[in-house]
Amino acid sequence: MRAFSILCLLASTAVAIPSPKISSVRRPGHRGPNRRDIVTNQVNTTAASPTITASKDNIWASLTNDEAADVIAYLHNQTDLNLTSVEDAGPWDNTIMVVDLLVPNKTDALSYMDGNGTKPERWVLASLLFGATEEPYAQDWVVGPVPTTEETVYYPYTYGSQAKDAKIRVFDQDDHSELYANASMEIKDIISDILNATIETQDDLSSTFDIWGIDPLWHQPDENGNDRVISWVGFWRYPDTVQMQNGSINFDGETLLPQGLYLQCDITGRDPSKWGLMGVLYGDEYYSSLQDFRSAWEQPGFEKYAVNYGGDWIGTDQAGEVLPLEEIAPPMPVQPAGQRFKVDEENKYIEWMDFTFYLTFTRDTGMRLYDIKYKGQRIIYELGLQEAVAHYAGNDPVQSGTAYLDTYYGFGPYAFSQIPGFDMPLYAYCMNTTFHASELSKSHRCGISIFEADQNYLIQRHSNADYISATKNIALTVRSVSTVGNYDYNFEYIFYLDGSIETVVRASGYIQSAYYAKNSEYGYQIHDALAGSMHDHSLNFKVDFDILGTQNTVVKHVIEAKDIKYKWNNLTRSTMHMYRTEVTSEDHGKMNWSANSQEQVVIVNKDVPNKYGEPRGYKIMPSRGGAGMHLTIKNSSNLINSQGFADHAYYVTKRKDSELRASSAWNDYDTANPLVDFNKFFDGDNLEQEDIVMWFNLGMHHVPHTGDLPNTVFSTAQSGMIITPHNYLLSDPSRQATQQIRIDYTDNSTTDVYTFGSQPVTGDIELAQVAWDPYTYYGDVAVRKFPYDPQNPFNDTESIV
Repeated sequence: MRAFSILCLLASTAVAIPSPKISSVRRPGHRGPNRRDIVTNQVNTTAASPTITASKDNIWASLTNDEAADVIAYLHNQTDLNLTSVEDAGPWDNTIMVVDLLVPNKTDALSYMDGNGTKPERWVLASLLFGATEEPYAQDWVVGPVPTTEETVYYPYTYGSQAKDAKIRVFDQDDHSELYANASMEIKDIISDILNATIETQDDLSSTFDIWGIDPLWHQPDENGNDRVISWVGFWRYPDTVQMQNGSINFDGETLLPQGLYLQCDITGRDPSKWGLMGVLYGDEYYSSLQDFRSAWEQPGFEKYAVNYGGDWIGTDQAGEVLPLEEIAPPMPVQPAGQRFKVDEENKYIEWMDFTFYLTFTRDTGMRLYDIKYKGQRIIYELGLQEAVAHYAGNDPVQSGTAYLDTYYGFGPYAFSQIPGFDMPLYAYCMNTTFHASELSKSHRCGISIFEADQNYLIQRHSNADYISATKNIALTVRSVSTVGNYDYNFEYIFYLDGSIETVVRASGYIQSAYYAKNSEYGYQIHDALAGSMHDHSLNFKVDFDILGTQNTVVKHVIEAKDIKYKWNNLTRSTMHMYRTEVTSEDHGKMNWSANSQEQVVIVNKDVPNKYGEPRGYKIMPSRGGAGMHLTIKNSSNLINSQGFADHAYYVTKRKDSELRASSAWNDYDTANPLVDFNKFFDGDNLEQEDIVMWFNLGMHHVPHTGDLPNTVFSTAQSGMIITPHNYLLSDPSRQATQQIRIDYTDNSTTDVYTFGSQPVTGDIELAQVAWDPYTYYGDVAVRKFPYDPQNPFNDTESIV
């Protein structure tokens, strides 16, 4: 359902994604937020917001507006590319889809960050869409260095791709909506009957139903063995305006309203006269022509199925009886003495307790972290999302044919401004985020929030008859939220006082549902004519470990049951022991978590043992929800060669500058011949004391039930992975925290209290200082990049894409 919601959001703004897969649709009655002078990122009312200046510049920082405009103008000046400005382009033009930073090679980066090496030059990865050809394609290009000069060069990014010339064929460059509409109008009387609608004109059709379907497209041979491009689309009813307690509104729950009617079309090539309808599916019966469908419909006893209608049941407003005392203001977090971490806003650099790190942001994957150090030592060079798959299944071709690769749509464009007091505490520090697509630069206000918070459970506790000891679990969270189509993804990195870092993803929003008829093997019936569409979420993350240097090894500490006869006992005893095994080759680099969690996976530097001879390292393990899951289907008919990163729970490879990403945003165009084929990363390289990278999956096996209406909830749809020091230090570093207490007592009487210098909260809280006016919620700033006039922004819009 990605294309539906994204295109709705784009209805009044410039397109921020590549060539859409379906025609544009409307969003009836959409009302933008009211605008005031105070914007979202001005909610920080703390007494102090400490700043710092990073010792080195952020060499991974997103392109600035000027850099993006410079590169776009440079590319337009290259006559051999034959580019057309996006604003003026049609499907038969060549255009610029995205420009983003091409991160420097790691060796150059470390030379600068760790020593006196030269600051790496800035280079750009530009993704171009070549539509001015019978066989359109996307291609990635390297441009640089920037700012552009006579020395600037450009060439295909073959170094970072497994595809020839870094090209991928685009099979849906053209708009096929007229094909679907014309076929529908030939059976308008049938549609009116079985879907209970009045369809006389195309306006009736387009105002009642949205027609969209599979992603990616199918390929299948014809009788002569020629490749044919196949599209299946389904009918989805637009939600009606509903009268809620607080006024009328159109909730965008279209993905809850499938109608059970599907069209199969051949859209091979670029000549519309050669496109055509192949068949119709209704009630799990396939008809090879419109006439066959009509003949069946005209027969007595033709079975018609129930229809899905909108209504207040898809609304997300408060409903039902108010819970006891629930209208009273709930508890809220406060930051009584001001912010306790330091920020270099220009360099997107953060210092908190013993952690330091840099932030950046990309169009494809959103927020990323670089150069994460703990106690002055780098432990992670890079941590960030690679790809997110949502693979569906069902008895109809749309559900069966859907396997979204969400970086195609991008997490950056939809990392909307966070809501103070809801997405984040009112005192959170906000960072704006920027991406550059379709010759626009767009900035989300408060696309990233950073805040300290009590985790509501202690990090340490012990008591006996004489004393009790407890330490608060205060952690730093870095959060972004992206609404990609119907799903809202909450991403966060949490830093803990014991030196641990947790990666968490949660999902909410509307499910993409299925029609109920004949679908019992693929989900539950959850409404009158609705089934929950079962699907897997698999989100792949990259973590480039640098534990005490770049030479690391993955070691499994395996707990094993064993029968042992000891020297001190003549009888054999059933017990357990531990042994260690190393992952020494990429031939063994694809792995799943062990049954019963009996393997501890540790990344160590064998050359740097602690004082007891144990290699110092960090352990990685699932922490919550479906961490470590992978796709159920390992040979997907939809993803083909583009799912290699999602077939196992985690992977280990030797780090290479040519293997920056586990996927490409453009793999969705041709999943059989992807730009980045993750399986080709595994070529037998040695992994012992090498610069290694781990790739791990978070996700959920989701079979929606009635509790997913109207929206899935974060509390159950979440997944996390944590890395934690393992023989890295000689004791628990959270003992450094002053936010702890020890109470000594005797005979139920307290004798001594120790607070270790922590300052108690004093004074009154003025709630007006931590209040937030919801009418100040604000959208994006958009700047046109071609032609570019930094003094004249193209648009300062209240819309949120």
